[in-house]
Formats: sequence, structure tokens, C-alpha cells
Amino acid sequence: MEMSLVFFSQLNMCESKEKTFFKLMHGSGKEEARNESKIRAKEKRNRLSLLLQRPDFHGETQTSRSAFLAKETRVSPQEAEKWAESFDKLLSHRDGLDSFTRFLKTEFSEENIEFWVACEDFKKCKEPQQISLKAKAIYEKFIQNDAPKEVNLDFHTKEVITKSITQPTLQSFDAAQSRVYQLMEQDSYKRFLKSEIYLHLIEGRPQRRSNLRRRSRSFTYNEFQDVKSDVAIWL
Repeated sequence: MEMSLVFFSQLNMCESKEKTFFKLMHGSGKEEARNESKIRAKEKRNRLSLLLQRPDFHGETQTSRSAFLAKETRVSPQEAEKWAESFDKLLSHRDGLDSFTRFLKTEFSEENIEFWVACEDFKKCKEPQQISLKAKAIYEKFIQNDAPKEVNLDFHTKEVITKSITQPTLQSFDAAQSRVYQLMEQDSYKRFLKSEIYLHLIEGRPQRRSNLRRRSRSFTYNEFQDVKSDVAIWL
């Protein structure tokens, strides 16, 4: 009887050791799999790093930034040529506004046209509550110090808007909008007329879209495509 107890005790010890060994081996297998996965991920990163260091890769990247993705447009070269007659004609045409906005994105200054369009939309407000909400949104996006899309305004213009923002009117942004309009007309507009985007249009080639970064979205021309500018309000 005692011999049997000793035998079964030894048998149980062997089984316990086998289970422990199996667990260790199984755990080791998982660890090896994880290590192998890490190694493969590291190899991929290394290959990507080598790719980024290749001169031809950077050449393609630079080309993609300065080149443009094809985009169909219905505007004729004759219609596009009219945009060169005045800045107001450019902005009052939907495709002109679109083309100019994309040009400003290549110069990282699209906040100017977005602010101008936002002001055009703001002046259509009817309800007092709507006026207040949109005025606050425009102020926080474009006017206040360190705004995400702060436009370049003189101190006096910003101060007037800041003081009136608690009780805004439809004319609250007129001075600022006029200032931004003049900046675009005297500076960006002239460069636009010499840009590849515009030259493609007047030569009858399709418009192309810039592949540059897109900043945080606020007011954009797509939200107000039926806006018609009236230059008389700034004279």
C-alpha cells in the first residue's frame, strides 16, 4: 500500500513538471513571436528610412508639392481671361474664387480669402441670435490674438472689433474685410495672374489641385459658393 502511494506521488510530480515545462515553452513561443514581429516592424521602418534618403524619392515629393492633380473645370479660357480685368471679377466667379483659394493654399495664406468669404456670409444674417453667434465664431477664428487663422490687421481695426463683439452688427467686420480685400488685391492677386494655376486655365489646360498640407478647417468657400462680392461696399 505504501509503495503504491509513493508511486502515485512520483507520477503526479512528473505530470506537474511536464505541465510547467509546457507552459514555459508555450510562453517562450509567444515571446519569440512578439520579438519577431518587432524585428519585422523595425525592418520596415529601416526600409522606409532608406527610401526617404533616396534623391529620386525627394525629387518626386518635391514635384508632387509643386505640381498639381488634374481637375475638370467647365470654365473656358475666354472666361478665365476676364478674371485679369479686376480682382472683383475674379471673386464674383465661382471657379475664379475656387482657383484663387487653391492658389493661396500654395502660399499658406488661405486664411485671407476664408475670412473674406466668412464676412460675405455673415452679412446675410437675419436673426439677432445668428448675427451674434457668427460674429463670435469669426472673431475667434480670424481676429483675436493667436486665433487659429488670424488675419493681418492693424491694431486700431482689431480693437474696434474687439469692443463691438459683445453687441455685433452686420457692419462689424466691414473695415477688417476691406483691409484684407486690399491686401489680397495688391499682393496675392498679382501673383495669382502669373501662377501656373491661372496660366493653365487661359491656355485651355485643366485646372490642377495643389497637394500641399491642409490646415484646420473653419470657413471655406465651399460653404458659400453662391456668394457674390460687391466692391462698392469697400469704396
